Amino acid sequence: MRQVYLDSAATTQIRPEVIEAMTEVMTSNYGNPSSSHSFGRSSKSLLEQARKNIANHFNVSASEIIFTSGGTEADNLALRSAVRDCGVTEIITSKIEHHAVLHTIQQLESEYDITVKYVSLDAVGSVNISHLEELLQSSNKKIVSLMHVNNEIGNLLDIQKVANLCQENNAMFHSDCVQSVGHYKLDLQKIPIDFLAASAHKFHGPKGVGFAFIRKESGLKPLIFGGEQERGYRAGTEATHNIIGLDTALKLSYDNLEEEQNYIEGLKHYFIETLQSKIPNVHFNGASADFEKSTYTLVNVCLPISKEKAAMLLFQLDLKGIACSKGSACQSGSSQNSHVLSEILTQEQLRLPSIRFSFSVFNTKDDIDYVISVLEEFIA
Repeated sequence: MRQVYLDSAATTQIRPEVIEAMTEVMTSNYGNPSSSHSFGRSSKSLLEQARKNIANHFNVSASEIIFTSGGTEADNLALRSAVRDCGVTEIITSKIEHHAVLHTIQQLESEYDITVKYVSLDAVGSVNISHLEELLQSSNKKIVSLMHVNNEIGNLLDIQKVANLCQENNAMFHSDCVQSVGHYKLDLQKIPIDFLAASAHKFHGPKGVGFAFIRKESGLKPLIFGGEQERGYRAGTEATHNIIGLDTALKLSYDNLEEEQNYIEGLKHYFIETLQSKIPNVHFNGASADFEKSTYTLVNVCLPISKEKAAMLLFQLDLKGIACSKGSACQSGSSQNSHVLSEILTQEQLRLPSIRFSFSVFNTKDDIDYVISVLEEFIA
């Protein structure tokens, strides 16, 4: 059976070069990087070189890169410590953030005396900058948490503008950049962001590793306690092979960024145009069909299918070897509507099936032709 993977927003295929680099480390550099003997020093050297390499991509100091288990841990570290240790009493966010942010904020509300304010969104789910400016006028110690690229509808935040606004209003700024790191260049000397979260498996690296950017003198303290690894921010023996995988994947992503972006953007154009020509009344959710306001890596599609057929759509696609999703992979198996789509779609639109298709350099136009032919057949 033919297999087509169009779910790269959930996780990406690991590049062969990344697997090779990780295998070499697991074979030859298995020492604990905290050990003082030669095996440990060898691992430590690799680890710190990777940290420097990653920092260079973002024009920051190596000491500001802290390795984590992924984006969720990085989000928790920034938000929890901002409230617990930095005196933050007000969080400004949106209702379409990733659950790694929303659920963390909800938990903080139950633990601490904080105020949470939600910035309004326009009809396609983009942040209302004027409303954000209004919310920033309060005198409370604040942190703004807004993601750079929405993982379900692909909307792009003007991260430079938001960072500048936060700086002008003495507010901290945290951004979940899990869907953008490796796909967009971010100069963090020009963008005055305080905390950033990234995850290797979103840019063809391994699962279980990511990093937090923590700007110097932010006041953050550890989330996980134990040893003194990661400058004391994150206890626990570092997974050197995963970190080398992250470093290798990020280097390859940025070395090939322009070429791969053009290729993937071409696939997205082709998908949208072909789908519109083959399936009348198809609708694209959020700003995902707008190439200036959304990422080039995904599109969220609302299909004109009866309720009876809609219930079987993902199952039927899976039977045909097609991988895609109805929203975040973290919600897989949930019968509830996407919290993102629930904020921007009407009840009538929510009754129709919405599918997220996300692309990578490993996809082809033949893949897209096959997927659309299956959708045509199913809808007919």
